[in-house]
This record gives sequence, C-alpha cells and structure tokens, in this order.
Amino acid sequence: MANLLKGKDLADKIKNNLIDEISKFKTKPKLAAVEIGENQASEVYIINQKKQADLLGIAYELIKLDGAISEKEAENNILKLNKDDSVTAIIIQLPVPKQINAKILVGMIDPSKDAESMHPSNLGKILLGDYKIGPCTAMGVMELLESTGVKLYGKEAVCVGHSEIVGKPLSLMLLSKFATTCVCHIATGERGALPGHVKNAEILIVAVGKAGLIKGEWIKEGAIVIDVGINKVGDKIVGDVEFEEAEKRASYITPVPGGVGPLTTTILMRNVVELHKASNVVA
Repeated sequence: MANLLKGKDLADKIKNNLIDEISKFKTKPKLAAVEIGENQASEVYIINQKKQADLLGIAYELIKLDGAISEKEAENNILKLNKDDSVTAIIIQLPVPKQINAKILVGMIDPSKDAESMHPSNLGKILLGDYKIGPCTAMGVMELLESTGVKLYGKEAVCVGHSEIVGKPLSLMLLSKFATTCVCHIATGERGALPGHVKNAEILIVAVGKAGLIKGEWIKEGAIVIDVGINKVGDKIVGDVEFEEAEKRASYITPVPGGVGPLTTTILMRNVVELHKASNVVA
C-alpha cells in the first residue's frame, strides 16, 4: 500500500519559513492580482491568495477589470503595475475573456515581477536549469517528489499532459535532475500508446483534467504517482488516476484533493518573496 503524499505538511513548513523571512524585511512585499471579468474558479483561487497573503504578511491588491475591456486597455493596466514601485509581483487570473490573448498579456508583465514565472524569459531560465521561481503547480510537484527522498537521477519519469503551466515546465525541471523524461499528450492517447508509457514510469505525473484517464492496473510496482488532476464526479472530487487500484501498486501517491493543491498558493507566495529579495529593497 502506497504512502500518501499530502501537500499540507509541506505547505505549512514553507509558510513558517516565509513568515520568518518576511518579518526581517524592511519593506512589505506586495502581490497585485489582475482579474478580468468574472470566473468562479478564479474567485476561489483569489480568496485563497488573499488569505495566505494576510497570514504571511504580504500586501495583496486585487485589480478587477471589466470583462468587456479591450486587449490594449488590459495591457495598459499591466504596464501601469510594472511601473508601480510598490508592487513586487503581478499575477493575471486565468482564464481571461476571449478578446484577450492570455499569452500576450502575460508577456507584458515585467519578468522581475512575474509571480507565476510564465513570462518567456523566466521560462527560458527553467530551460537553462537556472531558476529560483517557477510555475506554481510544477514547483509544487517537484517539492513533493523531493520530500520522498527518492533520487530522480536516471529514473524513468513520465508526464501525462503538456500544458504551459504544468507539463512543459515540469518536464524541464525533471530533466535538470537528470530524470529520463517522457511527455505524453492527446496524440499519445489517440495512437494507443499511453498505457505502455505509463507502465514504464517510475515517476508518473498526470495533469490532464480527465477523471479515471490513468487506469490503476497500468501503474508500475513501486512507482511514485503525482496526480494533479481535479475533476468533479457526482458529489466527489477525484483526480486523473484511478486511485484505489493505483494505491495498491505505487510506493507513493498523492490523494485528490489534498495532494498538490495545498502547495500551489504557498509556492505563489514563495515566488513573491523571492522576487522581493531580488528587487534589492530588502537589504
């Protein structure tokens, strides 16, 4: 039976370290969150951001923009925040309305204020293996893997899902640890090759958003399984992996909910602190 990898304990440890660090700063870090229009999922994330920022001693400002705003107007708001010396870090709440190109808007953020590390230049640092901050969920996965004490060097690692916020940056982070890394996506599944890749995985990370996509019987004995998926099935929240059967085979596995989720906002706050330290205002 697998050991459960719960994110809360790790998140609490990180938060305690952040509280200690922030208490020594001469100035308070500030996170500016930009929300365009209304989105229920974003609202939940915003509430969590505000709650953790208050707990840690990070100033938090929510900038709510009208859902009908033009892309140019949205860009001007980002440029204004870039120039505001009181703002340490900026996050754009996704998704954004259809008339806004999210990639362009994220690219407008000053890289030194990019709270989620999604600006192309910050992603480039991940490619080079030279980074202190990174996309929050991907960094959370790496924290969980490190907590197992298992060395990634040479391990067969499989990422199922190749999104810009999880799969792609995570694959680069795994490569920087010298894991033998494979990335699977929709074309892998359409070709019927997904089960074979999963069965070979000593480290399996799944971030697709499709309940039961990964069958428990595919899991390699002793594998570490990180399930990033969040899906509502009836009145239950489940992941992308068939948990009960996978738990019998894996050495470590994340529960859903309670696995990666508790770490995401905490990593965001750690990113803010790292950006504040790099801004030379805390010396």
